[in-house]
Amino acid sequence: MKPRIDSRRVNPKVRQQLLAIGAYLHRSSLGSRLLHLVEIRASQINGCAQCLDMHTQDARAEGESEQRLYTLAAWRETPFFDDRERAALEWTETVTLVAETRVPDEVYDRVRQHFSEQEMIDLTLAVTQINMWNRLNVAFRTVAGNYRAGMYKEWMTAAEGSTAA
Repeated sequence: MKPRIDSRRVNPKVRQQLLAIGAYLHRSSLGSRLLHLVEIRASQINGCAQCLDMHTQDARAEGESEQRLYTLAAWRETPFFDDRERAALEWTETVTLVAETRVPDEVYDRVRQHFSEQEMIDLTLAVTQINMWNRLNVAFRTVAGNYRAGMYKEWMTAAEGSTAA
């Protein structure tokens, strides 16, 4: 596959802002483990190879099991995810597919049982952010395969320093 545009090179300021949001989210009460599940599930739905490569590597490096990663696309049919994770995954799917789902009240009510108002905002921000990354990568055909676990944390740290200045 040949990339169309290297958005990181063409507009690094946008990338820095998105990475700063990622840094905020990774410091939130959602936790990295849950965020990785959200990032991977949305990326599965959107078919973003770059994000799947990146977030599965980071999840593994932070102790996520192969079993959970392999079955994430079928999370409803497995016993491997707790109630809070299931709620986050349902929210991820519903918000990712918003044009189809319109985010029904019954989904909101189920998910809200597991998350505070602030966490609902952060969870929704996490879903919308990974969807933005997915759309950038898919649209511009970012080629997967060059990522190494931990790079995202390095990028987020660097972006925070540059957006604070």
